[in-house]
Amino acid sequence: MTTSTPVTTPYSRETTAMEVVRGIDLTGRRAVVTGGASGIGVETARALAAAGADVTLAVRNIDAGQQAATDITGTTGNDRILVAPLDLADLASVATFVRTWDGPLHILVNNAGIMASPEMRTPQGWEMQFATNHLGHFALATGLRPALAAAGGARIVSVSSAAHLRSPVVFSDIHFRQRPYDPWEAYGQSKTANVLFAVEVSRRWADDGILSNALMPGAIRTNLQRYLSEEELDRMRSQSGGGAAYWKNTEQGAATSVLVAASPLLDGVGGRYFEDVQEAGPNQPGTRTGYAPYARDPEAAERLWQVSEEHLRG
Repeated sequence: MTTSTPVTTPYSRETTAMEVVRGIDLTGRRAVVTGGASGIGVETARALAAAGADVTLAVRNIDAGQQAATDITGTTGNDRILVAPLDLADLASVATFVRTWDGPLHILVNNAGIMASPEMRTPQGWEMQFATNHLGHFALATGLRPALAAAGGARIVSVSSAAHLRSPVVFSDIHFRQRPYDPWEAYGQSKTANVLFAVEVSRRWADDGILSNALMPGAIRTNLQRYLSEEELDRMRSQSGGGAAYWKNTEQGAATSVLVAASPLLDGVGGRYFEDVQEAGPNQPGTRTGYAPYARDPEAAERLWQVSEEHLRG
C-alpha cells in the first residue's frame, strides 16, 4: 500500500544522480531504461549501473545504444549493460520487447519521449506525442507486469514534466481530430497522462508489490528539444523565472528519476509527483512547479487506463 506521509530528502536541485545512489546497493536487481542512449536516460542508466544493477537500454537506435553501453561500462566497471530495440510508437516493437524479456524486472524507467513536435500520427491515426510518451509506455508496462510482479517490490518510474500544467487529458479529443493541433498542448496532455499512469498503477498493482511515481526532471538541454527553436528555448528560460541558471546538466536532470527508481526513502510510496529530488505539492497559481490537481485525480486516472486499454485492443 502507498503511504500518506510526504517524502522529504536531503537532496536539492543541484544534486546529481550519482549522489542519489551513493550507498545504495542494487546488485541482483534488473532495470530497463527507455531512451537510455542519450540525455538523462543514459545518466539514469549509468547511476543504476554504478549501484550494481543489471541495466537494459531500450532504444530505437541500436548503434547509439551500444555506444552508451560501452561508455557506462567504462565509467562504472559494470559490464552487465544490455541493449535492446524498442520503438514506443510501434506496438509491434513493444510486443517484441515484452515477448523476449525473461525473468523478473525490478525497475522500469519510462524515460523516452518527444516534445512539442510538429503534427505527426501513427499508422493508427494517433497523435504522436500521446502515442509515444504515454501509450507506448502503457503497452510496455502492462506487457511486463508479470515480470514486475515476479520481482517483489518493483518500481515504475514515469518521467513527466512541468508541461503537464499546460493541459489535462482531453478525453473528448485526445488525438486532435476536432480541435486545432497545438504542439505544446499535445505535449502537456501526454505528460499529464504520465502522472495519471503512476496514480493508477499504484492503485491497481500495489497487491503485486508494484508501485509507480511520476517526476519532473527539470529543464535540461538534450535531444528532447530538437523540435524547438532557440527563441522557444529562451522563452522557456524566461518563464522558469530562473534565467540561464535554471538549466540543469544531465547528471542533475537524472537525479529525480534515480531517486524514484532506487531510493529507500520511497519504499512503499506510489502515485506521487517529484521534482528537484523532493516530493512536490500542488501547483500554486502563477508558478510552474508542483502538480496540477487534474494530474492526480483518481477518476481521471481510472478513465485514462480504460481508454488506453481500448487503444491497445484496437
